[in-house]
Amino acid sequence: MRVYVVKRLLIAAVTLLGMSVLIFVLLRLAPGNITDIIFESAGYVDEADRRRLEQELGIDAPVTTQYARWMGDLVRGELGKSYRYDRPAWEIIKPRLPVTLELAALALVFSVLLGVPTGVISAIRQDRPLDYALRVVSLAGLSMPSFWLGMVVILVLVRSLGWIPSMTYVSPFEHLGANLLQFLLPALAVGYRSSALIMRITRSAMLEVLREDYIRTAWAKGQREALVVWRHALKNASLPVITLIGIEFAFLIGGLVVTETVFNLPGVARYLVDAIQFRDYPIVQNLTMLIAAVVVGANLTVDLLYTWLDPRIKYGRA
Repeated sequence: MRVYVVKRLLIAAVTLLGMSVLIFVLLRLAPGNITDIIFESAGYVDEADRRRLEQELGIDAPVTTQYARWMGDLVRGELGKSYRYDRPAWEIIKPRLPVTLELAALALVFSVLLGVPTGVISAIRQDRPLDYALRVVSLAGLSMPSFWLGMVVILVLVRSLGWIPSMTYVSPFEHLGANLLQFLLPALAVGYRSSALIMRITRSAMLEVLREDYIRTAWAKGQREALVVWRHALKNASLPVITLIGIEFAFLIGGLVVTETVFNLPGVARYLVDAIQFRDYPIVQNLTMLIAAVVVGANLTVDLLYTWLDPRIKYGRA
């Protein structure tokens, strides 16, 4: 097990290194930089001022030098300085990070609480009216974009109740109730789509497990349905579901751009788009690397959970 973990950590390090190169190169391939945006908005271009600003920002150096400087800052735990705000990047990212993490975590909780039970119920009621109804609901969740659903919910609340959720971010440390109420709708809108996907995977895995011989033996022994379904069948069908949950959480961290915009939440996903538009390289590079690290970490965590969920899985030394 220890050898496996070490190998996976090495693979994760190599993956993140490759991602850093890809992120860095793709940003530089995009036309223009922040000096072009600044001078275009001012309506004139003074080449001497442009060169002076590029030298001050360090973007006049060779690409390899810029990459080595960025990697050196990451190793030292420094994220550089924002070109747009002339402040340390971490000072800008830090207050926005809890917003996205809270929204992603709440959306994941809703998706699991909705997706897993409905998937199990759909499997044990296969080809019955309830099964068909749940499959239609899940198909609707996969078909509707979360940001569109969020806008529809807001319009319905305004039209029917004359109420709209707060458009000003409220910290949970200031007022926990107001914070949870503010995050309820966006979390449900995002979690509905993820719950539909989890429901489909749970149903497929449960249908496969329910046909196994040991499940038939449990039924033949007269064990209670709840015990057979929730303890024996679901536990053995949970591996693909756990994998999907880990992938969905990683996806949510970087996929909340439009949802945060619709509900006016100051998260990192929404800010990432603004940073890309202004070619704020330190912000974009570090936020994208953060998302990549979350994806790698989620996959590693899921792999390590396999041995706890299924003791038959053994990680050898090969």
